[in-house]
Amino acid sequence: MVSLSPTVRIWLARSRSICENRSTVWRPWSATGSRAIRSGDIFVFRNRAADRIKLLIWEEDGYAIWYKRLEAGTFRFPPSPEAQPRVEVRAADLVMLLEGIDLSSVKRGKRYHRPVPRATV
Repeated sequence: MVSLSPTVRIWLARSRSICENRSTVWRPWSATGSRAIRSGDIFVFRNRAADRIKLLIWEEDGYAIWYKRLEAGTFRFPPSPEAQPRVEVRAADLVMLLEGIDLSSVKRGKRYHRPVPRATV
């Protein structure tokens, strides 16, 4: 599994076709520039059938891909406005997503979350 530090940013892509065509991988992040793509953030993609998921991570010397294919069921991304090409989630949300938990039905108690300074590249 991927190690998740508190400072890592995790982005879910709304477009499902990105998982199948790597030439379109960067479209949701093209507005942020190539520095953001190589920042160490985790980019999460799923296919149209939502039974496969890819995590794309920049390491020191290149990209690493983590891939999971479900034998049954689907990955359920949280709802977000249609205009947003991507949505940021926390590490706990990613773990729940990979375990098959529907994030839209998760009920969270009130908690304090200290702002985490984001690493800049």
